[in-house]
This record gives sequence, C-alpha cells and structure tokens, in this order.
Amino acid sequence: MSLVKKNDGLRSWRSMFSDFFESEHLYDDFFNKSMVPAVNVKDDGKEYLVEVAAPGMEKDDFNITIENGLLCISAECKDEKEEKEENYTRKEFNYQSFQRSFTLPEDANEEDIHAKYKRGVLKIKLTKKELGAEKHKKMIAIE
Repeated sequence: MSLVKKNDGLRSWRSMFSDFFESEHLYDDFFNKSMVPAVNVKDDGKEYLVEVAAPGMEKDDFNITIENGLLCISAECKDEKEEKEENYTRKEFNYQSFQRSFTLPEDANEEDIHAKYKRGVLKIKLTKKELGAEKHKKMIAIE
C-alpha cells in the first residue's frame, strides 16, 4: 500500500497552472494592493528617527503632516513615457502612492521636526521635549 499518489506529468502541470491562475489571491496581490514601504522607527534617547524606504521617488512627491499627535506620511508619483518609431508607438505609465500614519509619543516635539530624502530613503527626525519639571530631592528643615 502506498501513501503517495503518483500523477502523470501532464496532470501535475495542469494542477499547478490551475492553482496559480484560478487563485483569488493572484488578483489581490498584483492589482488591488498598493505599495506600502518599509518603515524603521528608532529612539536614541534624544530624538526619534523615522526612516521610510521609498526608492525611485523625488522629494517633491512626499507630503508630511502632523495633526493632533498623528504623523502622516504620504507620497504620490506619476511617470509617463511615450516612444514613437516609424511603425509603432509605445506608451508606458506608472503610478505609485502610499500613506502611513503614526501616533506620536507624548515626548515628541511637534515643533522641531526635520525631513530629508536621499538615495531612496526618507528620514524624519523629531526631537524629544521634557514632559514636565524634573523632580528634585529636597531636604526640609524642621523649625
């Protein structure tokens, strides 16, 4: 008795193509999902650093806002190319967009924020602010 079912080569190829093309996830993966870039958030004690991996974009493609303690990073990039030759015309276009939002910690200073885009990485620096007066130990004299 065998536990492994043997298929002929033709049947296994049909099964593989059927699984691939009839899958609902094929369309979801390629057509319905937008690009969401990877994000790193670092806390070095003095400031927060947010790094967004977004290669192929320009700094003018980004929009960064802070409102009610929420940091919103969005981008939109459109690219069209047209090539005309004697016997054909080829037109290509590309569109990318994303939006990411982050709730800022209480100690993030919303007034001191800096952003820089270089070599495909958007870096956003937020300094920290003091949350309140530091607590000091004080000796009380008794009269």
